[in-house]
Amino acid sequence: MHFRFSLIMAAARTQSLVLSMRHSSFMLGNALTSTVMRRKLNPFRSISFSTTFSPRPLTRRKISDVFTSTTSCGRNATSRLASISTTSMFIKDKELINNMLFRIRKCNHISQRVQDSLLDFVIDGSVVGKTTDAVAKCLCNASPSSKPIFEISTTTSNTRVVTLTEAAGSTLESRSEAIMSVMINLRSQGLITGWRDELLPLSKGFYDAPLALVERAGAGFLGMQQYGVHINGFVRSPDDDESGGSGVGEERMWMARRSVTKSKYPGMLDHIVAGGQPAGLGLMENVLKECMEEAGITEDVTRKGIQAAGAISYEGFEDFNTSGGGGSTEIDGFISRSVLFCYDLELPPDFVPDAVDGEVGEFFQWSIEEVIESMHNDYYDPIKPNCYLVIIDFLLRRGHISPEVPGYLDVLRELRSGYCG
Repeated sequence: MHFRFSLIMAAARTQSLVLSMRHSSFMLGNALTSTVMRRKLNPFRSISFSTTFSPRPLTRRKISDVFTSTTSCGRNATSRLASISTTSMFIKDKELINNMLFRIRKCNHISQRVQDSLLDFVIDGSVVGKTTDAVAKCLCNASPSSKPIFEISTTTSNTRVVTLTEAAGSTLESRSEAIMSVMINLRSQGLITGWRDELLPLSKGFYDAPLALVERAGAGFLGMQQYGVHINGFVRSPDDDESGGSGVGEERMWMARRSVTKSKYPGMLDHIVAGGQPAGLGLMENVLKECMEEAGITEDVTRKGIQAAGAISYEGFEDFNTSGGGGSTEIDGFISRSVLFCYDLELPPDFVPDAVDGEVGEFFQWSIEEVIESMHNDYYDPIKPNCYLVIIDFLLRRGHISPEVPGYLDVLRELRSGYCG
């Protein structure tokens, strides 16, 4: 009996020792994990730790000792992080956030005066566009025949809307032809410029069947939801492994300068590849087509480096006389509503783009610092307005600005200020 009791007590002491060792190991793991997480939360600063292991006899410690040690470690690490987050770095990051918001809001501004004059464009009871009162009257008066194609009507709720008349028919083909006749007439009057011979789907949403097909150059007159693909083309510069590099080089972004003959934003900076989403093409089909046409990027290179990266959306007002219009005094401007599907394309370091279709004047690379510098509201050579939104999304996703900077979530939210559907 005494022998069994001794065995039980020995087993109990062994179990107690094992539990104590497990608890100490758990607390140490938490401390290390906490330190790693704190390092990840501040990508702008790194902290070096040196740990020396020396064999020592196992000593049992009280649980209170473990908690005291862990808490002290947390306080020390936090203190060190606070000391290295300098005021100048915070000011620089906050300035970048403000510049980003400035660029985003330029694409999403509609004055109260314009908002008060907006009419919904409705087909079969569904809102498919928005126009100002001046543009709506222009559409109603632009029919090439005695029978108008567009009309302004009042709903049962006493709301004025723009609709198609019976003369436009009720099929995809008849509506497309009727709307096209109005657009051709507006072009002959010099109100539509930059004719593209590219049809866009007019629909309730991206995944819905089109109700009509509309010439891209005239889409602004309807305030219809437009879609596009924008490609962030980038390379990684070779990293010097001998100097202790990580093997992953610095990212540099390929930029393009639009041809001076473009009808909109001539000569402005742009993505290496971007294009509207036409009817009858899938997104990846369009990406492959635009990459080849605009920058000479072959299909195999595109497929190897391309990655879908979400979408941004915006809704703003474009002044007619500064957005490529014909200088009419009767039309004030258009509502620009877009969803841009974002893609990241990593290109080989030795790749050189080629302007195949002549829509680009030149290509060049920018460092991330140069991209960030261009965000300033008074930058001397700015990027095309909607491209900024896609680039800002890229900078956030790639970790070039910390989510700890106040305003980060405002940027994230406002990148999708428009209708996403």
